[in-house]
Amino acid sequence: MDRYDVIVAGEGVAGLAASLACARVGLSVLSLEPAFPGGLVSSVNELVDPGADLEGSGIDVATQLAGEAMDAGVTRLPEAAVGLFAEGDAWRVVTDQGKHEARCVVVATGAARRQLPLPGLERFEGNGLSWCADCDAPLLAGTDVVVVGGGDSALQEAAVLVHHARTVHLVHRGRDWRARAALREAFARALDACPGRCVMHLEHAVLAVEGDEAIAAVVLQGPDGTRRTLQAGALFPCIGLEPRAAWTGLSTDASGALACDADGSTTAPGVFATGAVRAGFGGCLRDAIADARALSAAIARRR
Repeated sequence: MDRYDVIVAGEGVAGLAASLACARVGLSVLSLEPAFPGGLVSSVNELVDPGADLEGSGIDVATQLAGEAMDAGVTRLPEAAVGLFAEGDAWRVVTDQGKHEARCVVVATGAARRQLPLPGLERFEGNGLSWCADCDAPLLAGTDVVVVGGGDSALQEAAVLVHHARTVHLVHRGRDWRARAALREAFARALDACPGRCVMHLEHAVLAVEGDEAIAAVVLQGPDGTRRTLQAGALFPCIGLEPRAAWTGLSTDASGALACDADGSTTAPGVFATGAVRAGFGGCLRDAIADARALSAAIARRR
């Protein structure tokens, strides 16, 4: 079994940035990712992230980082991390295909999109239930759609959809948006370019989704308890993320994220975390880059 200085589990932007930063300070790095690199950001065609020294779509950014990581000497394997165990002065990462050992491990397995808690909703997967506006918006011309959420991803999806759908119903439980200023500005520009195409339903929740083989309507409940049925052919849930940290066996906070110090170190010596799997992650590309630099320096100091 080969032994590395660092194993990075996950190749979202945070994981790719961590692999690259570690390789650039002279560490031997193994990067594990069972799917295409990029993670959730790969579904975004236009990144809104001022301050990051990265340009293009999510796929462009992921491809750039993956290429630079390989050029820097990072070994990449298409495997999924499923277990983490201490082995003397090292750590062993068990994958769906084998075992690998390193002095340090960087957990960068990101997060999964949180599902709406509605029974039977999964039957609409591929038949109106969507997670990618950039992928599906061109297919929804002349259709009414519903976007649920009040954060970055909700406004980003709605900003794409207003250019294609007949009406975008934006549903949010709160009274105001939680999105960053840059996303609010991009959303406002989209509404100016497509006036009258977005209807906002603040302080509303989704009660049910109706339809036989495909989504036909979405039922909302307002703050006074009244119900309203929206005719809609597509639903985009953007209600947050669930960190993918359970495989590590490490303790997490109430949201399921790994608690970390400023340099990314967790409660387990030699295990670091970055990206959406760690508590307090800023969510921007520049945050991923900054975290990568901090943890690579901390790991280098452990030699």
